[in-house]
Amino acid sequence: MEGVLTPEIWIAVAEKTAIPELRRTTRDEPDYDKLMSYRIGILDQHGIKLSQIQEVIGTLKPMPGGKEFLDELRSLVQVIILSDTFEQFAQPLMRQLGWPTLFCHRLIVANDQITGYQLRQPNQKQKSVAALKSLNYHVISAGDSYNDTAMLGEANVGFLIHAPENVKKEFPQFKAVESHAALLKLIKEAL
Repeated sequence: MEGVLTPEIWIAVAEKTAIPELRRTTRDEPDYDKLMSYRIGILDQHGIKLSQIQEVIGTLKPMPGGKEFLDELRSLVQVIILSDTFEQFAQPLMRQLGWPTLFCHRLIVANDQITGYQLRQPNQKQKSVAALKSLNYHVISAGDSYNDTAMLGEANVGFLIHAPENVKKEFPQFKAVESHAALLKLIKEAL
C-alpha cells in the first residue's frame, strides 16, 4: 500500500514531528521486527502518541493516479492489498481508495501510546500469496520494498513499482516500473 498507492506514513510523521529518524522504512531496512522496534523506541523517547500519528495520516492523500489505477485494476481482477501497515493507520486512506480489501497488522496500544504490534503472522504477504495459489488463483503481485520481495517471489508474476535503486539492484528478477500506467500494462499482459 505505502509507496505504491499511498505516501509512506512514517515519512509523513517524520516530517510533521521533525524527527528524521522516523524516515527509515522497509525501503531501507529489510528486517521488519528490527524496524518496528526502532520506531516504537523513537516514539516513546519523543512522547509521540497514536492520536498524533493518526492526525498526520488524516492529512494524506493517495498517490497521484493511485485510486484510478486501483479502480481500473478492480474492473479487471480481484484485488487484495497485502500491507505491513496497521489497522489503526489505514482507515482514512482506505476510505479515499474506495475501501479495497486490505490484509495488514494491528498495533498494541495503551493510553494512546504504541507499545508494540501484532503481526497477523510472520511473512504474511508471502504466506497470503501461497494460500491464494493453493486455491488455484493466478497471483500477480507488485511492491516497492524489501518487505515485498518474498511476496513477489511467491507470486506467479511479480513486479516492482516506485522501488528505490537498492531494491531494484538486489532483485533484478522483478521487472521494475515507475508509474501506475506502466504497471497496469504489465498486469494486463500477465493476465
